[in-house]
Amino acid sequence: MSGDVIVVGGGVSGLATAVVLAERGRRVRVWTREEVDRTTSSVAGGLWWPYRIEPKEQVAAWAVETLRVYEEFARQPEETGVRLVPGVAADERPEALGAWASQVGGLRAARADELPPGHTEGVRARLPLIDMPAHLGWLRRRLEAAGGTVEPRTVRSLAEPAGSARTVVNCTGLDARTLVPDPGVRPVRGQLVLVENPGIDEWFAVEDETATRTTYFMPQPGRLILGGTAEDGDWRGEPDPATAREIVAGCALIRPEIAGARILGHRVGLRPSRPAGVRIESERRPDGGLLVHNYGHGGAGVTVAWGCARAAAALVTEG
Repeated sequence: MSGDVIVVGGGVSGLATAVVLAERGRRVRVWTREEVDRTTSSVAGGLWWPYRIEPKEQVAAWAVETLRVYEEFARQPEETGVRLVPGVAADERPEALGAWASQVGGLRAARADELPPGHTEGVRARLPLIDMPAHLGWLRRRLEAAGGTVEPRTVRSLAEPAGSARTVVNCTGLDARTLVPDPGVRPVRGQLVLVENPGIDEWFAVEDETATRTTYFMPQPGRLILGGTAEDGDWRGEPDPATAREIVAGCALIRPEIAGARILGHRVGLRPSRPAGVRIESERRPDGGLLVHNYGHGGAGVTVAWGCARAAAALVTEG
């Protein structure tokens, strides 16, 4: 079992890490409590954007590395679920976004006629927008094509996979709170509404990282995703009807046609926030095996998935 790797966690971070390792010749198994299409990643709106994630300096590098990967994936959108879609982030300025903004081709200040009423500044960019259920399914198939497997398995202790593989990679997201244990990991609850798309072909977002309510919509195949919330420390997994109405109303202020769109469903995801930021570290287990951590991605797991996956895979190689 010296060459075996078990990746615990079947979300986008776990699958991306598993793919990197499998395509480098490691024998990889993914153990996941939830089916891939039922993970927190599957609920995500899917826009590439560094949101609620630390530390900023490292995040910029991971995000840009991931951006380049998605730009390649977008050459085959039907297969990968990744498209490059234009849109506007209101109440933002290019110079205030951080180091990553200069690496996004075509990103610029939005013109007044590109902003909705009540907003005087914003950023316009063509960014990766990922249809997460489709993308996760494609990642699983890519992993399997490289010889990896995905196994449904509830892990109650990281000692369990350690008994079956010399190397364990912890991509458990919110579950890292109890499995590591890391009490700093906590949920930031996100609620979404899915509606029939009334003809919207661009994304829109106005987000305040200190607020519990955000307004955004993302056009995905067969649906328009409306958001949302960012409720720190909230463990509720069920949608709240009053919140859903507020989400629709907020989006309709930007695009009035959303008000009459038929509702297709409701989703809730718990973002795995960590005040200390993303943890990508390795440690030697008492039995001599290697444990690599890759968790704490907050609201930007999709945005940094490949940069973090490659960083975690490098620790596996070094170990």
